[in-house]
Amino acid sequence: MDDLKVFRIRGGCATEVPGVSVAVERELQSLVEANMDTMLGIRFLATEYPTGQHGGRVDSLGLDENGNPVIVEYKRSRDRNVTNQALSYLYWLQGHRHEFENLVKEKLGAETAKAVDWSNPRLVCVAGEFSRHDKRAVQMIGHRIDLLTYRVFNDVLALQMVASVPGRASGARSTVAAPVRARGVTRPAGVKSVQQHLDGAPQSLQGLYADLDEMLLGHEGVRKETQLHYVAYRRIKNLATVRVQSRQHALVVNLRLDPDTVKLEEGFTRDLRGKGCVGVRDGVELRLNSPDDLRRAAELLQRSVEAA
Repeated sequence: MDDLKVFRIRGGCATEVPGVSVAVERELQSLVEANMDTMLGIRFLATEYPTGQHGGRVDSLGLDENGNPVIVEYKRSRDRNVTNQALSYLYWLQGHRHEFENLVKEKLGAETAKAVDWSNPRLVCVAGEFSRHDKRAVQMIGHRIDLLTYRVFNDVLALQMVASVPGRASGARSTVAAPVRARGVTRPAGVKSVQQHLDGAPQSLQGLYADLDEMLLGHEGVRKETQLHYVAYRRIKNLATVRVQSRQHALVVNLRLDPDTVKLEEGFTRDLRGKGCVGVRDGVELRLNSPDDLRRAAELLQRSVEAA
């Protein structure tokens, strides 16, 4: 994050605020764990979790917005072993699914534990710096992994995504028997994936989705990850999730926006607070049926990107 410059403005004069690393690694870990949902969109489960005979302790365990298990590892400055360490713990996690689900049940409840999605567990590595070799190497790993750098500017903590790999979905949801594969996403038997809904949609709806996809991915740093029920667009956290309702000829888009800041319109926008929906929750829902709807939604989509 050496290219990020922060200045304090007083009386029209700018003074640079130098960015520094934390004094000890545990300080960084404790800060992120106490604010994990706000910073990363991950619900915190446990710290320094022992891996038994496997050896070592996972810095942080969590569950992300899409219901995927997450391992978070921290390094105060730069350490070439952080990604290898995280991958080693992923190997342990894949063999201890029941143990992880019991932890989720204890911390977040039985319903959340039943919905844990093992199709694409996530690794998050937070460090002061990553080399260009680190950033290239993760592209070859084949697992879902995010590399984030940090800097502290007095009382401000800055996070920057420097590499992100979507991984290759495999495995199954914890409560599913006889899963079926659909374009890389494991789904329960008899349940259509979002990709199948899109493939079976009218050409006009597929075209509308293509335009929406282009609009969202046109913003710097926005990435796309296909889940079972929706397509997620994110930076560090999800900024939008998209479902396809082919029978209603509609795209349902959940945005990370405060409903109180949006003028809601019947049949177009809806307050999601308390609705228990999939995808982005407690935000604003858009229903898009036509290119005109997409044009009307452009400002809200922009705001959601900026808020992520």
